[in-house]
Amino acid sequence: MITLATTGLMSSKLTLIAPEILLFVGAVVVAVLGLARNASLRRSVPMVTALFLAGSIAVTALVYRTDAVVTSQLMLPMLGAYAKVLIAAIGILLVMLAGPSIDRRLEEAFDSGHATFDPIRVMRGEYFSFFLLSIAGTMLISTAGDLIWMFLALELASLPVYVMVAVSRGSRRAQEAAVKYFFLGALSSATFLYGFAMLYGATGTLELPLMAERLSIQAATSGLPTLAIIGGVLSILGIAFKLAAVPMHFYAADVYEGASSATTAFLGFVPKIAGVLALMVLLSVFGYTGHITLFDGVPVEIPGLPAPMTAVLWMIAVLTMVLGNIGALLQRNVKRMLAYSSIAQSGYLIIGLISGPESGYSAVLFYLLGYGVTNTAMFAVLASLERNGEDVETLDDLAGLRTRHPVLAWMLAASAISLIGMPPLIGFFGKLALFSSAIEAGQTTLVIVAAVNSAISAFYYLQLVAVPMFGQPNARTETVQAVASAWPRFAAVLCGIGVIVLPIGLAKLVNAAASSTEKLAKFEPTPGQIESIDASAFVSR
Repeated sequence: MITLATTGLMSSKLTLIAPEILLFVGAVVVAVLGLARNASLRRSVPMVTALFLAGSIAVTALVYRTDAVVTSQLMLPMLGAYAKVLIAAIGILLVMLAGPSIDRRLEEAFDSGHATFDPIRVMRGEYFSFFLLSIAGTMLISTAGDLIWMFLALELASLPVYVMVAVSRGSRRAQEAAVKYFFLGALSSATFLYGFAMLYGATGTLELPLMAERLSIQAATSGLPTLAIIGGVLSILGIAFKLAAVPMHFYAADVYEGASSATTAFLGFVPKIAGVLALMVLLSVFGYTGHITLFDGVPVEIPGLPAPMTAVLWMIAVLTMVLGNIGALLQRNVKRMLAYSSIAQSGYLIIGLISGPESGYSAVLFYLLGYGVTNTAMFAVLASLERNGEDVETLDDLAGLRTRHPVLAWMLAASAISLIGMPPLIGFFGKLALFSSAIEAGQTTLVIVAAVNSAISAFYYLQLVAVPMFGQPNARTETVQAVASAWPRFAAVLCGIGVIVLPIGLAKLVNAAASSTEKLAKFEPTPGQIESIDASAFVSR
């Protein structure tokens, strides 16, 4: 029987996912436009994609001002207000990178008359349809209220990317990269799904707020059951794949190298923020402190993350930073270098997750803003260049870039310096926020490890400054040309400027991140849920 409380809860959740619904509509529209015989309609696909993303930002701003936030009963009810805007904004920049590259040679053949239009061969509509679906799935993670929702959102964020990698370049390397990505992705999905099943077995519910209440009762009475702890650890390990964190990092270098520069930029941000959001929501079930009055009328507090889960996160953070930076040091291929750099960045992000919700989560979200802009700037520079019609990939291709493309060289240099964490760029303030939150949480040793790794990373990041700015052009670099479209260059300049000027609004950005991680004030179960909360039924599990 559907009660008024249940109806109100469903209504509030539908309100909060209005931006995702808009993106689903956009996915259908661009898929149809991509099949149009009219070349102008097909060329409009990237612009239409960007318009739907901009629309989702406006809708997000509206829905998070309604009462739906209060009645949604989410663990992190305001998380989507910041995360969805950030995802869509970076998504617009990513569209600028990918728009000119998809079906470029095929469209040139159509225009010159060397080939006739064939709707089976064109991929632009499908690519951007999957683009929007993946972004919609990532947004849905921030509004996950139960494990089924989270699983489906994670899969929606992941599955389209496998296809995007395969079709991003007309080469076997792209197809090989997609196959590797798919099979390892299936392994990670099986891992965290098994962990979800164990969490359900330990608590008897799929709903995250109710699960948090039951775990708090178990912790206060007989202690957290082993089943719940193992389920939490397996969930962390599975979701680590989205972050390209150890031990689920093996795919990153090959996939980054095989995909186009524009798709690699997508891989460097969207799956990463999807993994971070999923871990935030999941860990808040264990880690938030919230009072309830359902156990013998006595308020019970959630004590925090179990020691085994903290230890696993600690080891993942350290190994991810160390292996990522060492791997990057050994690379001459720029894409593979940035792949290992992305792995190392995931280690820094996990530091914020370990630091907890009080200040760590907001630091992670702020760091993701700076990382998203900086990472997109670097790949925008690569997407702006080509050598003999192929992506620029090696450091040698960038030698003396300043002499022929000075603006791109300066944008690359600014981005690399930001990733090192040098003031006054946005990367410095992002790392400062992460390290400060970790020190407040008593994770001084972890901060020291991270600082040492940041110093190590300076060696290969400075190569991305020195080679383009001070390297001597050679016969190889003579064949490096700017791509015909100006959109990737515009995105590079826009992101490069953002790296420099975003610190001007530092206080507002930090406050926005902090307000989005406010905890669930008080879980108010529906009548049906109250009847199901019987401590004697599950405290002994």
